[in-house]
Amino acid sequence: MTHLYADVIFPLALPQAYTYRVPDHLLGDVAVGKRVEVPLKSKLYAGIVTNLHDGEGKKISIRVLDIVSVLDKISIVSEKQIQFWQWMATYYCCTLGEVMNAALPTSLKLESETKVIAHPDFDTIDTSLSDDEYMVAEAISIQNELTLLQIQDILDRKTIFPIIRSLLDKGIVSVKEELIMRYKPKLINVLHLCEPFASNPQDMAAAFELVARYEKQSRALLAFMQLTRGVEPSIPMSEVMALADVEATAIKPLITKGILRQTKEHQSRANTTTPTVAELPPLNSNQQSALELIREHLAAKLPVLLHGVTGSGKTRVYSELIVETIKAGRQVLFLLPEIALTSHLVDRLRANIPAAILVTHSRMNNHERVDIWNAVNSGAPVIVAARSGLFLPFRSLGLVIIDEEHDPSYKQQDPSPRYNARDAALVLARQHDATVILGSATPSLESYYNAFQQKYGIVSLDERHGASVLPLIELVDLKKAHKDKRFDGLLSSELHEAITLALEKGEQIILFQNRRGYAPTLGCTICGWHAECPNCDVHQTVHKGINQLKCHYCGYKQKKPQRCPQCASIELAEQGLGTEKIEEHITTCFPTARIGRLDMDTAKTKYAFDKVLHEFENKEIDILVGTQMIAKGLDFDNISLVGVINADGLLRYPDFRASERAFQLLTQVAGRAGRRATQGKVIIQSYSPEHPVLYETLHHLYGSFYQREVAERKAFMYPPVYKLIEIEFTHKNAETATHAAQVFADFLKTTLGARVVGPAEPTISRLRGMYIQHILIKHEKDPSITRRIKKLIDDGRLKLREIPATKSVRIVVDVDPY
Repeated sequence: MTHLYADVIFPLALPQAYTYRVPDHLLGDVAVGKRVEVPLKSKLYAGIVTNLHDGEGKKISIRVLDIVSVLDKISIVSEKQIQFWQWMATYYCCTLGEVMNAALPTSLKLESETKVIAHPDFDTIDTSLSDDEYMVAEAISIQNELTLLQIQDILDRKTIFPIIRSLLDKGIVSVKEELIMRYKPKLINVLHLCEPFASNPQDMAAAFELVARYEKQSRALLAFMQLTRGVEPSIPMSEVMALADVEATAIKPLITKGILRQTKEHQSRANTTTPTVAELPPLNSNQQSALELIREHLAAKLPVLLHGVTGSGKTRVYSELIVETIKAGRQVLFLLPEIALTSHLVDRLRANIPAAILVTHSRMNNHERVDIWNAVNSGAPVIVAARSGLFLPFRSLGLVIIDEEHDPSYKQQDPSPRYNARDAALVLARQHDATVILGSATPSLESYYNAFQQKYGIVSLDERHGASVLPLIELVDLKKAHKDKRFDGLLSSELHEAITLALEKGEQIILFQNRRGYAPTLGCTICGWHAECPNCDVHQTVHKGINQLKCHYCGYKQKKPQRCPQCASIELAEQGLGTEKIEEHITTCFPTARIGRLDMDTAKTKYAFDKVLHEFENKEIDILVGTQMIAKGLDFDNISLVGVINADGLLRYPDFRASERAFQLLTQVAGRAGRRATQGKVIIQSYSPEHPVLYETLHHLYGSFYQREVAERKAFMYPPVYKLIEIEFTHKNAETATHAAQVFADFLKTTLGARVVGPAEPTISRLRGMYIQHILIKHEKDPSITRRIKKLIDDGRLKLREIPATKSVRIVVDVDPY
């Protein structure tokens, strides 16, 4: 007899899908993309069906288990989504389950909960039981079933399994697995007009007569009529209560008297914004020319790189394309690199787009994420999201916009899949036959290289919108300033005078230092001791406000010592500059100025970030000190000065992308100055003013920067000319990690030769107590070579698993790292 089988995946790092038999009573219900309840390793899980087949040509175990139930009436994941997941798993060298885990909202990923119940033969409680056993047995006899957490609470102890095992052996209890549904729809009370009033509005006079003697009831009924205003006669009770300024007790008599009736209805938690405009403001001539050229490239099925200088009005061009896509009945995905930028940019989009905008980000709770998932599945027109927005269930995706496409935040670092949203978005768009716009004032070298290879169309907006012009940039040589005694250790005389002048004019200032905390480290001037993290090979950062030393990698913190732990000296010095120290110094230099700080310490939540920006926008802050958070997408019209406290930390970072990141960050932060009619000024302080990146930033020479940087990358076999795969080996024992990396490298080198670099310790060789080794593979941009290398990596993983000494080493493969 032929059976139907389903391949099911789980949100777990399993090497392959599991096959289950579809029982006869579920034959019409099981479908690709639906969640099914299935047993897996003595628990119940909700898995996604990825394929249905009759078992022909596949090795089906005689012990194959049946699907228990189907959890969805319709598929929650489309076949296109599954194809996208499969591409991502293959390209980024991870499992399909890891992609599923990243893609699905937590509340859609279900597993069973163990419950302890009374045994069917259990009759009376045996008095010979221990006190703990007796307490559990008595509680079960009263409540019928208990979860493990409830038993822990009853006994007030964590270790409960010996007690449960004893009760099982004595035949007093048994256990069962029950799938726990985590998502709860939000239900609200809705009021409807009863008959005959609903069908005969002229009879409403009689309804008002019924409540004429009761002021609050009359107000409530009048509010209901005002809110419905001829549309479908139903409205949320909360809106009626708010308008009438009454409590629920004033509504209940209207229901009792048969005027209104009450029902429960599901309300989505998706935070869709309401459109605020009817038409778009006109484009200027540069924007119109750019838009026409973009349309030509899109017609040729090319992704488009929109290279627009800061303040050139890229968002306005995006808005035009978004409106066209909506009118065509298709969806728009607008990707942003940082969650923190969301509210600021959505406000600008709402001013241009006559459609509802759905915003989603990682700080939303699990119930909100499910409602957003359902809203997109139902055709929400515009979705603004961070990188995880790629996984939403689009039905008719027509346009993908990747704003600030150069930003490293698009790269997922941990856990798997370690994908780059910019690159993955191109694949997603191709699957949906959608168009792609990549926008940036400082494009990534990969995107600019693709434009030169004619894989992308390129469109430039090289003038600022309206009357605003690019800022004047000035370099200050700190070596010379120090020699001439024009430097107080933080501010040069040029920057100090510029701040004074801006404050006198009532203008705002941004000061940039890409290091949070008070000082990067605490050191002893007598013996040379430095405060280091016990778990990581890094210095601990001084946080003066809370009098602590903190590791920004593992989170370890301790009270700041008063004496050197090594020599007991009190000569401890805070070395280096962080935003907290700059804020303190600026407060001393400019005591009447209102100072604000924006970094990961002051903006731990989205609301804290918005609060600082709101105060700055309302001119309640004169000087804003911050890290790279202030460099991304902020558009305020009163910033006349931007100061970069020390550019050298960006230029000296041990990374082949250091020059690219420095150019991008300096150009972006400089772009915050002079965004309207007045030309802004940027002062960059550096001990290396002759550095080519600073010269190119000074003169806005992206083309020269690109040519020089690509020539270097080509010479040393780095992207965008070559591709990289990094393999990381971690273990609590340094020798084990080193041995595993060497065995793996030797295995790869027999086939790949000089393409393999390493193994070697990274700059930070220990994190969270784990020792690290890296192997880097540099290879040509040839798909056949890439496939062969990934197959070798899989073989190498298996090889290490077979060696007892290295089987416990954690191996992480990062495709297109950094």
